[in-house]
Amino acid sequence: MYPDNLIYEIAFSSLRGMNRVLAGELLGRIHSEQAFFEASSRQLGAVMGFDNKLFADDYRQKVLDEARREADFVIDNGIRPLYYTDSRYPSRLVDCDDAPLMLFTLGSADLNSGHYVSVVGTRHATPYGISFVNRLVEELASEVAGGITVVSGLAFGIDVAAHTAALKCGVPTVGVLAHGLNMIYPSQHRSVAAEMVRSGGLLMSDYRSGAPVHKGNFVARNRIVAGLCDCVVVAESAAKGGALITANIASGYHRDVFALPGRVCDRYSAGCNRLIASNTAALVQSASDVIDAMNWERKDSKPAQRELFVELSTEEQAAVDYITTRGEAQANELAMSLNMSVGRVMSMLIDMEFKGVLLAYPGGKYRLT
Repeated sequence: MYPDNLIYEIAFSSLRGMNRVLAGELLGRIHSEQAFFEASSRQLGAVMGFDNKLFADDYRQKVLDEARREADFVIDNGIRPLYYTDSRYPSRLVDCDDAPLMLFTLGSADLNSGHYVSVVGTRHATPYGISFVNRLVEELASEVAGGITVVSGLAFGIDVAAHTAALKCGVPTVGVLAHGLNMIYPSQHRSVAAEMVRSGGLLMSDYRSGAPVHKGNFVARNRIVAGLCDCVVVAESAAKGGALITANIASGYHRDVFALPGRVCDRYSAGCNRLIASNTAALVQSASDVIDAMNWERKDSKPAQRELFVELSTEEQAAVDYITTRGEAQANELAMSLNMSVGRVMSMLIDMEFKGVLLAYPGGKYRLT
């Protein structure tokens, strides 16, 4: 048994070229999605005062048949469809003219509570960008009253770093997909996606399960990433890329946009630097910049801050001196330099991470905070 009007809502939202303006015009005269599909093409033309290929009987029947199959998929897989007239539909998207009429969601996140922050960036994230994302999400999670939800696109690089950071901090995270919920792309992120759903987050798409996947989908989904949030933070971006598209869409939606600056010679800071130079984005260095600009209330009780001066052992200080000279180091390098076993060095490095002295990076490298 299908929920009331589900098939007709899926079908109506799937009509070619359908948008909020056209939907309002059609439903203003036809009165319901079901009536639109039950009327003949001649009746629709007479009521609307014009003919359109959308009114063709064979076309509408084909769309309706596809919608029935999609409704089966939705029900069988516990997916929650959100039609644009549903009270659970994201209120932030309501003001966006090109927002989808139907969203398919999997998960339990409340799309209309708390503060929503979209964190986007290049697929070729550097340790600089990943470190910033981890710190940003951690500080937002610990300082913002009312809670935050992190939104991104589940892509490689900055996207998955944002989702992972949210999971570590225990805050919900929403992944906006460029394909139906019958798959996860990239497949390497299936475990992250599953953990997002289990942890109170959500996966979302405006594409049906049978819809073909193509490059344009990834650009189109950026409008949802931009419209779903209160603000967008671009962590890293080359001179061209999807993150810049998201930032410009967000600016058009009158959302606040922030960008992490980088060196002029860094390829994956070029886009951020351009956003800042063009006044499309405000410069961001920490969560405080976002919190202050958004005028968000801070939590009354803050966790104890890390000590300004950390007491280090002789060996730990030697490790700090070594890394300071070289910029980074691996455990085996430190073991040889300090004449210590690798196991003992690893134990020391873990202690130094807890003290907030070091950060671990991909490839087993360590750098000072």
